[in-house]
Amino acid sequence: MKKMITFGLVGLFIFAIGCKKHIIKPDVVGSIGTATFSDEPSVRGDFDIGNNLKIVYFDFDKSDLVNDSFKALKENANYLSKKSFLKIAIEGHTDNRGTAEYNLSLGQRRALKVKDYYVKFGIAADRIATISYGSEKPAIDENSEFAWSRNRRSETKTIKR
Repeated sequence: MKKMITFGLVGLFIFAIGCKKHIIKPDVVGSIGTATFSDEPSVRGDFDIGNNLKIVYFDFDKSDLVNDSFKALKENANYLSKKSFLKIAIEGHTDNRGTAEYNLSLGQRRALKVKDYYVKFGIAADRIATISYGSEKPAIDENSEFAWSRNRRSETKTIKR
C-alpha cells in the first residue's frame, strides 16, 4: 500500500511539473482589457524616453479614470495630435502595497486605460506603447498616504529613437 501511495505521489508530482504554465510575455500578441497590444511600437532597444506630459493619478486599487484625469488627458491628446510624428510610451505605476505580480497587472491596466482614451481621441494606436512598472519606480519613496497617492499614476512620455 505504501508503494502505491508513493508511486501515486511521484506521478502527481511529475504531472504537475510537466503542466504548461500560462505566462503572459510582453511580446505576445493578445489583449488585456479592451486594448490590444499587437499594434504597439516596441520600447525595446536603443531609445530615450523624455518630454514627460501631464501625469494621470488613480484611486487606490483602481484603474478607472477619475474626473480629475480628463483635463490632463485632453491636454496631452491635443499636444499629441499636433505632433503626429511622435510615438509615446504610457507607463503604469502603483504604490508599494500588494504583490509584485498584482501591481504589474494593475499598472498595465492603468496604462491601457490611458491608451484607450488617446485612441478614442484620435491618436493612432500604432504610435502608443504601454509598459507597467508596478511599484518598481515610485515618484515618492515613502510609506504615507500622500506618497502612495502620487505613486498611483500613469505617465505619458515620448519615445525618441
